[in-house]
Amino acid sequence: MLKEAVYHMMDSNYAYALDINTLVIRIRTKKKDIKRCILFYGDRCYEKEPILMDSVELKVVASDAFFDYFEVEFKTKWKRVCYYFLLDDGKNTLYYYGDEFHEKLEHQRSKYYQYAYIREKDIIDVPVWAQDSVMYQIFPDSFATKKGVIQKQKKTIQLEGGICCESNLGGSLVGVTENLPYIKELGANCIYLTPIFKAISFHKYNTIDYYEIDPCFGTKEDFKELVNECHKLGIRIILDGVFNHTSPYFFAFKDILDHGEKSKYKDWYLIDSFPVKVSYPPNYEAFAYVKDMPRLNTANEEVINYFMEVGKYWIKEFDIDGWRLDVANEIDHDFWVSFRRNIKSVKKDALLVAEIWENAQSFLSGDQFDSSMDYNFMNVCEEFFSAGKISVTEFDQRLANLRMRYKKPIQKVLMNLLDSHDVRRFLYTCGGNTEKLKLSSFFQMTYEGMPSIFYGDEVGLSGVTELEYRRPMEWEKEKQDKSLLEHYKKLISIRNGHAALRRGAYRTEVIDEMKKVYGFTRIYENEKVLVLLNNSEFETEISIAIDSDKLFFMDLYSNKEISKDETGNISVVLPAYSGAVIPM
Repeated sequence: MLKEAVYHMMDSNYAYALDINTLVIRIRTKKKDIKRCILFYGDRCYEKEPILMDSVELKVVASDAFFDYFEVEFKTKWKRVCYYFLLDDGKNTLYYYGDEFHEKLEHQRSKYYQYAYIREKDIIDVPVWAQDSVMYQIFPDSFATKKGVIQKQKKTIQLEGGICCESNLGGSLVGVTENLPYIKELGANCIYLTPIFKAISFHKYNTIDYYEIDPCFGTKEDFKELVNECHKLGIRIILDGVFNHTSPYFFAFKDILDHGEKSKYKDWYLIDSFPVKVSYPPNYEAFAYVKDMPRLNTANEEVINYFMEVGKYWIKEFDIDGWRLDVANEIDHDFWVSFRRNIKSVKKDALLVAEIWENAQSFLSGDQFDSSMDYNFMNVCEEFFSAGKISVTEFDQRLANLRMRYKKPIQKVLMNLLDSHDVRRFLYTCGGNTEKLKLSSFFQMTYEGMPSIFYGDEVGLSGVTELEYRRPMEWEKEKQDKSLLEHYKKLISIRNGHAALRRGAYRTEVIDEMKKVYGFTRIYENEKVLVLLNNSEFETEISIAIDSDKLFFMDLYSNKEISKDETGNISVVLPAYSGAVIPM
């Protein structure tokens, strides 16, 4: 038994409550080291000694390159629980508690692991609707000017104080509204808009006024109509909140420029010296040293209170369904704890998504965000599907490691993206090979989490530079990749039609290195769906043992019937870079 590999942490993603009667307990061990793992648990306030313990066996639910992850989800009649593990490697049996190994069990409950109390308020509560969502990310300037049209013309509008807002391609809120039927037909049911507030740039990430719509995009009336029409179609809509930094023309920073150290807002920012000058290098903290993006002091109480009101305003007045929060991990945890409390007080099921490119555990414990943009998912998909850098086994291991980072409710609503407004288009990483993009999106739509489509991916937009990947939406039907668009529609329809693909548990079923086939099942209540992926340039056939009384099955993607043979196996033919979705 490799003791150094064993890991458990109380009150973390290794021990948490799903509800007031259900606990999830995990423990990590060296890969293929432990043959059996038993959890013993009991009432930590039991009145007698020794304490009476119940037991339940943990199963391996994920394996990465180095570790197995054992897990059990169980009901408990006690709100105060103590517990320990029994680890058996086939040669030795050891008890594990208090981060120590023991050959003999001590009847001293205070030394065991403790779940002190199942605190109802601390149970992770993410919006249920997010599990069933397919997100469609829109960069408003590039999407549409009106129905089926993007103007592709630059525009500037004079604002007060001699400054201008600008548009690069002429997209508008009216353009989004008039094209909602297209988004509905695609099957997406949640729209994420990048910033729409008054700003000096076409991307709008340097805000002038958080209470006004940028006039290049339209008016508050236009936005209200957009939200109303979204909701009529069963589409949620979330906005992009840039609360880490502002424009130099934001009222507070402008006051500092005008009044220097005497400004009552000087503590709203992190100023190095006075007088403040908007030049490079800036003598104030800024986002990535960009002089036009001075960084806010988000530990300042006045700043905190200001943005709490901003966050609530757009929900109260326009009924938006949540926020995507820019550069979330540069902002204080306390800020986000307060933001969550404020937002949920006005709309309990509002969705809060963090822009965090790395491991977001410290922000996803349930007291701050519901989800994050999962760029790690994107990286793994790129390395497996588009670049072919990793094997089927490595792909599965990487996914396993990612799944074990977070508690289950969070994992179910992670924003799984293949690309975004900040990175090159996924089709570009595939070398323009649409079949590889199809397979990647096949996986995206059948994996755990909330899939996100960057506008135009579904019709074949590509690009590597900022202007290229934020290029105008292709509305001319003859220039759209019709096969790709139909592929997206079909997969989203399959996902929307099967709860197991949206909410189900995940289990690896097939790893075939020679054929480059990967398979997994999604299981939810009485529904089980098998997904197979052929990440090869060659057609292949895969045979799988099926534990089912059914004799015939249907691949929902190809619409082909599959029969079980006399040995209890089914054989599935997978074209190159394709997949199958088979309800069991």
